[in-house]
Amino acid sequence: MKFTLMTQIFIAFVLAVLLGSLFGENINFLKPFGDLFLRLIKFIIAPLILSTLVVGVASSSDPKQLGRIGLKTMVYYLATTAIAIIIGLLIAFMISPGKGVSLESEGLIAPEAATQEPQSAITTLLNIVPDNPFSALAIGNILQIIFFALFIGLAITLVGEKAQPVYRFFEGFSEVMYKITGIVMKVAPIGILGLLAPVVGQYGLSVLLPLVKVIIAVYLACILHALIVYSAAVKTFANMNPLTFFKGITPAALVAFSTASSAGTLPVTIKNTNENLGVPKKITSFVLPLGATINMDGTAIYQGVAVIFIAQFFQLDLSFGQLLTVVLITILASIGTAGVPGAGMIMLAMVLSSVNMPLEGIALIAGIDRVLDMMRTSVNIIGDASAAVVVAGTEKEEESAVS
Repeated sequence: MKFTLMTQIFIAFVLAVLLGSLFGENINFLKPFGDLFLRLIKFIIAPLILSTLVVGVASSSDPKQLGRIGLKTMVYYLATTAIAIIIGLLIAFMISPGKGVSLESEGLIAPEAATQEPQSAITTLLNIVPDNPFSALAIGNILQIIFFALFIGLAITLVGEKAQPVYRFFEGFSEVMYKITGIVMKVAPIGILGLLAPVVGQYGLSVLLPLVKVIIAVYLACILHALIVYSAAVKTFANMNPLTFFKGITPAALVAFSTASSAGTLPVTIKNTNENLGVPKKITSFVLPLGATINMDGTAIYQGVAVIFIAQFFQLDLSFGQLLTVVLITILASIGTAGVPGAGMIMLAMVLSSVNMPLEGIALIAGIDRVLDMMRTSVNIIGDASAAVVVAGTEKEEESAVS
């Protein structure tokens, strides 16, 4: 009996939870398999983004169509982020995760987590433009790679016939990268087992119990956001059955949950969105790399829950104006912290500073950040896929109207 990749990943996921729970930190011998899988994923990210995005941009011979796709993508990402932070705030108010919390358990407080300084908006914008595009490829700076690829693709379109050899090179290169991605995905179940089992073994229930309400609030808000917002979006704009959508993106969601990295999951997200959801490569190659860096719905939900938790812990009352500021800053910070490691923590520092709340609050939930990061990353990549489906659906309508 041959299992599909999704079934294999799910089995590995369940097995990792069971083994981690049973053997605790003794299961760490599996960690090298997880590290190997992460290395394989990281090794294909930069060339995959470069080749597929160049082809995606250059294949649209109409710059107006490219601009239209870009505008739709940005509007969708910002709108869903706004809805996400509001859902996070509402669920947090309902559950009240910060009331009656005692953080005397060892290992829950990590004061150094609050020492990271967020970048200014101007610095972030300037850093999108690479000093050396090849250096950006070498270090894997995704935003700079996207900038480089966009310009190559646009220039190929503007040059026309003479640039076709360059286009064909990248087209062939992208097909090679898709094939390599397929090969790497064959070892995904083993990789997930090696990634997730040690995490479960490290974070026992005894450590998580004091902050269990925070975990419940974030997980519940993430699930509701996915079921309500993404289901409505794919059904309304692409006439896709939400069950079909979630079934198609589940393998990528499980990989995201295990790796806690949107960028690391990108090859799987592209593969699932192309093959399972039927979105054209010219759309996925543009929408998904952009989403991996600026679309942070899961992180936005985390911001809402974290702000309410910290306010309740320190017995602070937030005004309506402060809550509105939290929403606006979270939307802007989702772009401002793009590509920055530990983006969730840095965004939280921005948000807390904007409403004059103590930054020490970050340390309160740093101990469970990894547990929260897994769920919010899954929601982030499901949101990326929903954007690709929505944009593809609306583009079909545009093409039908023109014809």
